[in-house]
Amino acid sequence: MRAVEIRKFGAPEGLAVIDLPAPVPAAGEVLIDVEAIGVGGVDTVIRSGALAGFGFQEGHIPGNEVAGTVTSVGDGVDPAWTGRRVWAFTGESGGYVERTTASAEKIVPLPENLSTADAVAIGTSGMVAHFALAHAHFAPGESVLVRGAAGSIGIMTVQLAAAGGASAVAVTTSSAERGDRLRALGATHVLDRSGDGDGPAGYDVVIDVVAGADLPSFFDKLTPNGRMVTVGVVAGMPPVDFSAKVMASFRKSLSFAAFSADSVPEADRRTVVAAQFSAAARGELRAVVHELLPLEKAVLAHRKMDDGEVVGRIVLTP
Repeated sequence: MRAVEIRKFGAPEGLAVIDLPAPVPAAGEVLIDVEAIGVGGVDTVIRSGALAGFGFQEGHIPGNEVAGTVTSVGDGVDPAWTGRRVWAFTGESGGYVERTTASAEKIVPLPENLSTADAVAIGTSGMVAHFALAHAHFAPGESVLVRGAAGSIGIMTVQLAAAGGASAVAVTTSSAERGDRLRALGATHVLDRSGDGDGPAGYDVVIDVVAGADLPSFFDKLTPNGRMVTVGVVAGMPPVDFSAKVMASFRKSLSFAAFSADSVPEADRRTVVAAQFSAAARGELRAVVHELLPLEKAVLAHRKMDDGEVVGRIVLTP
């Protein structure tokens, strides 16, 4: 079967299509014929080599979520899964493939009227957005700033904050056109990438997908008792002296946290994903698919991600 590996860390051209033996489900696993693969920001960060210190090596197959049809099951798995359309979390790797195995504990059935492309646009991103807002102790009536709102996690955070009764949902983005699309999803204020624009003077909650050198300036936008939660590092790590900024705001009782879905029990993640799929099937939550590209166009997908062209999620199709 075809797969895409990171042959060389760095530019998107380091990705290469390779051939691998077809996988066989082990005990507790299902085999999935993949129809849709979500291309996430974390995939591009891993491909760049920035996370090599966390154990990622060249030869890695990126992709942590797929959707498709179960074709067989391993020992101990209910055979009724065979033939069902599912979304699957594949872990830290292994999604850019034509067929994959996944733990039966990490699959969620798809509603009949939800496409596989929409499933991978919502799946991990919606789940991360849900738990990031919970981690920030977001409550109805509070104001929220979403930094990096045009990506899949940002788009889901905007929708969930608006649906959760936020008094204001401000977003940072790179163009008026993107701002209009985010307003249609629930944003009330559109700011530029530096956070300037017609928005509230401060925010109770900041959800940051970007990090990087400018993160401290967004921490400054918190109101007293405000909370910032960072869920991504697409612009790199924050400055090493960021803790000084936190302590300089001591009297405002501000909080900063990093959030990873790895800290959430598997059953809780699966419950949230299933609930969001149902909400999408009812038209209460919108999946934003930027573009469908064939698997062999993974280089182009990553190039578009690096160039900041993407609104929502690029989906690869084997």
